[in-house]
Amino acid sequence: MELVPRIKQAVQAVLDQRYQYRTDINEILVNETKPEFSGDYTVVLFSISKILKTNPVILGKELGTALLDANRNLFSDYNVIKGFLNLVISEKAILDFLHDQYDNAGFGIMAPNRNRVMVEYSSPNTNKPLHLGHLRNNFLGWSVAALYRANGYEIVKTCIANDRGIHICKSMLAWKLFANGATPESTGIKGDHFVGDYYVMFGNELKKQVAALIAEGMPKELAEKDAPLMKAAQQMLVDWEAGDPETIALWKKMNSWVYAGFDITYKRIGSDFDKIYYESETYLLGKELVETGLLKNVFYKKDDGSVWIDLRADGLDEKIVQRSDGTAVYMTQDIGLAVRKYEQYHMDRSVYVVADEQNYHFKVLKLICQKLQLPSAEGIFHLSYGLVELPSGRMKTREGTVVDADDIIDEMNKIAEQHTGELGKVDDFTPEERTALYDTIGLGALKFFLLRVDPKKRMIFNPDESIDFHGFTGPFIQYTHARIKSILRKETIGVFGRDAFQPLLPLEKELIVALERYSPVLQTACQEMNPSLVANYAFGLAKIFNSFYVEHSVGRAESEDKKQLRLRICQFTAHVLKSAMGILGIRVPERM
Repeated sequence: MELVPRIKQAVQAVLDQRYQYRTDINEILVNETKPEFSGDYTVVLFSISKILKTNPVILGKELGTALLDANRNLFSDYNVIKGFLNLVISEKAILDFLHDQYDNAGFGIMAPNRNRVMVEYSSPNTNKPLHLGHLRNNFLGWSVAALYRANGYEIVKTCIANDRGIHICKSMLAWKLFANGATPESTGIKGDHFVGDYYVMFGNELKKQVAALIAEGMPKELAEKDAPLMKAAQQMLVDWEAGDPETIALWKKMNSWVYAGFDITYKRIGSDFDKIYYESETYLLGKELVETGLLKNVFYKKDDGSVWIDLRADGLDEKIVQRSDGTAVYMTQDIGLAVRKYEQYHMDRSVYVVADEQNYHFKVLKLICQKLQLPSAEGIFHLSYGLVELPSGRMKTREGTVVDADDIIDEMNKIAEQHTGELGKVDDFTPEERTALYDTIGLGALKFFLLRVDPKKRMIFNPDESIDFHGFTGPFIQYTHARIKSILRKETIGVFGRDAFQPLLPLEKELIVALERYSPVLQTACQEMNPSLVANYAFGLAKIFNSFYVEHSVGRAESEDKKQLRLRICQFTAHVLKSAMGILGIRVPERM
């Protein structure tokens, strides 16, 4: 058994026997001891002392003494700082833990719990390629799904493709007007990039038309509406919704180009989905629920026939759910889609990975679903994340300042090749092995950089900073893993008896205790839906290992027992680093 559950059980037993206080084991708070204090784990006593009406310092001393008396194999010492009981784990417990777990590649992974979680992420528009912001979304969504799976949940990964609307028509119209029949095949341009170029072209041509109308004396707001190009795009949208065969054919053709491009990028970044929904097939789903809501007085009609919900009593405002002409808005679609998803998968939680620009939208969505008493309502959760910006500022698609996902991946691979070449350690690699390694390092650096920051925070992406082999980066952890695998290729793990006891050196103990903390990190990261906790843990573990590696030889250890001890530490560390990086979607090489 891992150390934290054992500590909780020991504390629970003493509280029951000594104080007749029978507490739920989950209510016993055990944390990692802060570096400035002596100890490995800390029991927080304030809530317990309050219930027992006892001074927390006195309680700590009594509890510490009782724990040592009853658990000599688990604890070797304790100290009390105010309301905190700091416990020192015995070397026997640490060695037993190492012996039991060092070769467990699945350490920290929970057994299935029969609960199902849906994670929706990516959600691209089919008028442009995936960009740097989409990469943070994809990496975050995929990693959150991996966290849930590691904690025993059944996972359904979904995506909603935004394949209809005025933005789609803008690309379509620009291609129709300016392409002269060009295709991705005829130009050699990847399909999503090809269509995205026409979206930018539309924006540029529209600017010219608006400027000309303004020069003629038309107000800017009116010029933006009355520009011939904008009117033509709006008419195309009307034609699409009316089912015009020519418009539908063009829409299908251009979307197919984009999907082919997306598939290449998704495969490249390791993003996948169990189910893809399409807005063109779902945008009308909520209309029946609007009628239901009217009957239940959840919604109301205004004089113009539009349907609204009044959420002012909930601290929000009024929100439209259906236009006066009877057409659906995004909210209508999302209500209906929430119901369809639940009918198909009956998930316990539905996580929407969407940027913080949509915070209000998802508050409204959940409230509406609750007021309609939909079974999906309580499980709705918006995982809000901050946008990714460049050192030069925010990206804007219409202005062509967006960094395409494919371009940034290519750049990362080039930087990886440059940095790896400088180290001079791949001279014996085949060209194919080098290419695979550069891709592993480059993509690993990109994913780690975008995931190491708390999702709620905005961030600035700097490619050169992300790929440093010596800093808070993915390549540093990858290099640490490769270093360990090099040691294990040279040495053989042999016999090491539990009774071959030797005092553990400080770094040996620190590393084993750090390994034991992997499981609680996974649990907390899942609860908070925060992969950055795993990234920070992996980096911290890699740092401790490298200090251990510098200070203590493995192959030339002072005794065979020490050598075998350290080989087991190496093996365990490699397993945990590979597992943690795998949760982030990052491969770790055997050599680099």
